[in-house]
Formats: sequence, C-alpha cells, structure tokens
Amino acid sequence: MTSPISSITIPSIGSAPRIPLDHSGPLTSLASWFSKRVYGKVLDPLKVGLHHRGVLLSTLGLELAATRWKKLPKDLQALAVMASAQEIGCTWCLDFGYWESYHHGVHPEKLRQVPSWWTSEIYTPLERAVIEYSVAATHTPPTVTDEMVANLRQDLDDEQIVELTAWVSLENFRSRTNASMGLTGQGFKAECSV
Repeated sequence: MTSPISSITIPSIGSAPRIPLDHSGPLTSLASWFSKRVYGKVLDPLKVGLHHRGVLLSTLGLELAATRWKKLPKDLQALAVMASAQEIGCTWCLDFGYWESYHHGVHPEKLRQVPSWWTSEIYTPLERAVIEYSVAATHTPPTVTDEMVANLRQDLDDEQIVELTAWVSLENFRSRTNASMGLTGQGFKAECSV
C-alpha cells in the first residue's frame, strides 16, 4: 500500500460562499420545496446550481442516474465517497455524505474514521483497499497502481470496480465544485444520533 499522506486544508465551517445563494422564481420555489421535503432544508449546492439552469439540470440528471448504480455494496460506496471528499477537503460533502450514509445504514464509526483510515483498526482488508483506491484516484494526477486494482479484484468483479471508479469520479465532481464555491457543512452530521 502507498502512504496516504495528504496536505489538504479544509475550510473552516461558516466561511462565506463565493457566490450568492439567494434566488427567486418558479424553478427556485419548486427546487426549494422539493429539497426541504426530502432533506429538511434547501441544499447549498442546489442554490449554487440555480445560477445556471443547464448545469443544474445536467447535475441532477447525473445524480438521478447514479441512484441506479447498485452493483457495489452501499458501505463500500459510502467509504469511497467519504474518502474522496476528505482527500479534496470538501466539508459540505463530508457533512452531507455522513448524514446520507448514516441513513443508509453504514456503520457511523467507519464513517467517522475515514480521515484516519490508514491507522484505524475498524476496516476490513477490502474496505481499506477501497479507501486506498479512492484516495489514489482522487489525487491529481491519479496515483492508482496495478497492484491496487489487483487487490480489489480479489473481492470485487470488474463491474463493481467500474462502479467504484464512477462513484469516486462523481464525488470528485461534487467535492471540487462545492469546495471551489466555498460551501461548508450545513449541520447534517449533527442531526444523526450517535
């Protein structure tokens, strides 16, 4: 395994978004209503997306399509997503990802220990391999090795590895967008029972 050394700086909670999050109009009203109904609040990435209808609709379409990816077990998907968000330093994605994974039954301690995955004893060898691969795929440029993929192939089939890679790529899109826009956590993790 390669060393997970990362020198990221995570923005502090409460820093200001880099573009305004207030909008008005029929699409804003509909999107806000739906977001509040599903998540209890209007998601800040949705507010950002409302600045560009084409980007918003394309992103929502991709997110909807990704809900049909079901080959990779949910816990491995969650660890991959959280590892990528951690590597990029997106506090919004870490906050929301924890909440979402928690509500899908992923073990909360495994989610909490993603930042220290390298030394944590909680992960199975497969989970550790998934996190290592996700971190390496998130590096710029990616540092994935043949050995990492061979290690994954001991437990995952090719279809699952493709899906794993797609989840990492999707989370890179989310995290890089949200972090670049200055979005930080909205308090989702705090709503989860411990």
